[in-house]
Amino acid sequence: MRFVDEARITVRAGKGGNGCVSFRREKFIPKGGPDGGDGGKGGDVILRASPRLLSLYDFRLQRNYAAENGQGGQGRQMYGRKGEDLRLDLPVGTLVYALTEVGEHLVADLSEPGMEVIAARGGRGGKGNEHFKSATMRAPRFAQPGEEGEAFTLRLELKILADAGLLGLPNAGKSTFISKVSAARPKIAPYPFTTLVPNLGVMLDDGDYEKRLVIADIPGLIQGAHAGQGLGHRFLRHVERTRFLVHILSIEDMDESNPWSGFDLINEELLHFNALLGERRQIEVVNKIDIAPPEKLDALRRCAREQGREVFFMSALTGEGVEEVTREMWNLAKTLESNAPIIGFHDSDEVDDEEEYDVDVVWTRETS
Repeated sequence: MRFVDEARITVRAGKGGNGCVSFRREKFIPKGGPDGGDGGKGGDVILRASPRLLSLYDFRLQRNYAAENGQGGQGRQMYGRKGEDLRLDLPVGTLVYALTEVGEHLVADLSEPGMEVIAARGGRGGKGNEHFKSATMRAPRFAQPGEEGEAFTLRLELKILADAGLLGLPNAGKSTFISKVSAARPKIAPYPFTTLVPNLGVMLDDGDYEKRLVIADIPGLIQGAHAGQGLGHRFLRHVERTRFLVHILSIEDMDESNPWSGFDLINEELLHFNALLGERRQIEVVNKIDIAPPEKLDALRRCAREQGREVFFMSALTGEGVEEVTREMWNLAKTLESNAPIIGFHDSDEVDDEEEYDVDVVWTRETS
């Protein structure tokens, strides 16, 4: 399956049906008068948020969408049939922008499953000649044409909705962690930028599907990511839609003089990308403790205590300390509101419209 988080489409609502010019002609009823019916309204184009979709890939394959036109009116005051509405399913978390001559503006934020918005309204049906009769015009020989439906070019931008976002430098062990706590199976290799696309995993609480935590593994970020450096910059938008962050730092990237500089570097990139991200709650985790000498690990724990910094230590590879991290994730999720507000939108730069990425479709795995 291909992961595409941006697409551009054209939608056109249906044209209204034309009104009818007709006159009543029945035996023994001379000069029956006008009886032309109205045309039907054109169909609307409706966008709907569907939890079944994970990507905008389908909208790269087909980019033009049109609703059905309304039918024209008929004699004997028969109205034309309304055009069928066209419903387009989009992934939950899709932002819809309308492109105009003066720029683009936000039309809808499909942040809830089942949410619908009318993207283009169908044209009104024309009136038949029966509407135009009067004392001075008893036989109008004209009717009103149907109106054209609205047409727009839309830019679709997907921001993944997740409870927790895994953040960190390249090769910090985020993919290994998500593979341990969920059924996600991202590519794992001992070199930077192994993760090229966001991966989603679902963590269950004692096997209860109603109590689940959606985790998004964001590709590794580097200094200058907000300005387009590295591979993770185009996925920073997905960080905005997480309720809290799990910030993972490899013990290999820690400097003894300033062991927390890796955390600070990524946090600065978040602030440059969107200042409100600085308010997002974080769980700081040091990974790969299995390769660290015991004295270095003890020194880091002591440093964290002395500075009053709550840092979790784990080895995603061996599983040591993973349970403590997941327990803290559940605790933090319970303290936050179930519907955390979206902190705002970031107008990202245009990207190559033909770029596509692979993504795994992941299911759930029980965790205690």
